[in-house]
Amino acid sequence: MRGVNRVILIGNLGREPDLQWLEGHIAVAKFPLATTETFKDKNGNLVSQTEWHTVVLWRGLAELAQKYLHKGSLVFIEGRLRTRSWEDKDKNKKFSTEIVGDNLVMLDKRKDNGTEFQQGTDTNTEMGGFTAPDVNYDPGAAGGTKDDLPF
Repeated sequence: MRGVNRVILIGNLGREPDLQWLEGHIAVAKFPLATTETFKDKNGNLVSQTEWHTVVLWRGLAELAQKYLHKGSLVFIEGRLRTRSWEDKDKNKKFSTEIVGDNLVMLDKRKDNGTEFQQGTDTNTEMGGFTAPDVNYDPGAAGGTKDDLPF
């Protein structure tokens, strides 16, 4: 039986994406992503726990991230875990676990021509393109309201 290695994260960038170019004009971007869980402890106090993840994007997604993402951007990342190991200069074995992103959705609200809309731009390595959201979307037309949206 084959295994499954899938990761889905929604979080905020900890800093600007770092874009580098490898031989063959291949783009790779790396950035930290913070995910925060909030829960109540046994005393009823609200507790927040933040986890930091290293996200790596390749080719078109790397260029897209460098162009449109910034520190604090809210994103949906889908990908897989990859753990690398190496020896440092003192011969100590080091490990790093990264999320190699296959799919990126920008979730930030942004203003476009004075109209605020939810940016739900879905891109992946197969499409490699940028699709603008439908800014004329009317949630009332489908029988819902803006309050029905999960974000």
